[in-house]
Amino acid sequence: MTAHDTATAARVRALVAEELPRLVGIRRDLHMHPEIGYEEYRTSQVVVRELSDAGVAYAAGLAGGTGVLAHLPGEGARAVALRADMDALPIVERSGREWASRTPGRMHACGHDGHTAILIGTARVLARLAAERTLPHPITLVFQPAEEGGGGGKRMVDEGALDGRHFGPPVDRAFALHGWPDLPLGEVGTRRGAMMAASDRFEVHVSGTGAHAAWPHRSADPVVCAAAIVTALQSIVARNVDPLDAAVVSVTVMQAGEAMNVIPDRALLRGTYRSLSEETRSMLERRMTEVAEGVARAHGCTARCECIRGYPVTVNDDGAVAQFEQVARATLGDARVRTIAAPVMGGEDFAFFGPHASACYWALGLARPGIGCPALHAPDFDFADEALPTGVELMCRLALA
Repeated sequence: MTAHDTATAARVRALVAEELPRLVGIRRDLHMHPEIGYEEYRTSQVVVRELSDAGVAYAAGLAGGTGVLAHLPGEGARAVALRADMDALPIVERSGREWASRTPGRMHACGHDGHTAILIGTARVLARLAAERTLPHPITLVFQPAEEGGGGGKRMVDEGALDGRHFGPPVDRAFALHGWPDLPLGEVGTRRGAMMAASDRFEVHVSGTGAHAAWPHRSADPVVCAAAIVTALQSIVARNVDPLDAAVVSVTVMQAGEAMNVIPDRALLRGTYRSLSEETRSMLERRMTEVAEGVARAHGCTARCECIRGYPVTVNDDGAVAQFEQVARATLGDARVRTIAAPVMGGEDFAFFGPHASACYWALGLARPGIGCPALHAPDFDFADEALPTGVELMCRLALA
């Protein structure tokens, strides 16, 4: 690094340390007051309060009312975007923390309270730095609602978060992080290409002929048919997907009948399918339909398979990953930067940023030494406050690179 780069890095680290106590308080406050997708009104107000206090320009009320877009001017004709998701999950918390959820049935079980606090901290640090010198790039900060299945990222993009419609020039490069329980505290990682899977859902509607349970021969039993479809669907990944590829077909809901002595005339299956390429995604949809319809015919029933696409594959751009790795190593040292070995089959709506900017989605380690970290979406999960400074510092450095 040049002497200027070294001085900037030292200044960023000092500013992060000064902001850290405030950020821990914000993170714990957000954790105590979780809000699910498109209901993040209080969370949005906290974001706006902190941006206003730091003198950062913003536009609120986006993506259904809770999305916030912020901007810091700088040199250059293209902006860098940094994104955080804000929503919680409909889970009853059992963490036992002093700052545990105070809203019954709502919990920050995926760490979005930490993501939001990190981006708030990034905005505050960069604003203080901008008061001292001109930033090398315009910086757009995206606080988005409804990542957990609501597609808030897509709505933010559709409403102009990246195209310069609200602030500054269009975005050229975009970065987002996620707390990673499988990665040690203080370490970060990413990978080129597919990082997260396409996340889609399906419904299979089975129609048969009902009858008294004592006379099953007079029925075309949709329950038995649906059970056979569940089993047959498992053969798709086993026998139609390349063993070097990856895919998931999981039936998670099975509904049929109301009385123990009545064979109903219909049954319903619901589930999710995951894939890492558009080719495999389309194949899964075709084969699920063929399998469901074929098994139903064999049982004297009919089946209608409906595939509902959700999030596409989250694909990391090679150039953005190279920049992330260079900046991360310069910031944290080689030993703290890892390559994620394989994609994760969870879904992520940061995928919608990729078609509009060179994007990199990266992992921030949360596992404390000797303690570890509960799994995401678990009722005892809590974001590690010790990870906040690493997240803020690296986001700042990415914005300035």
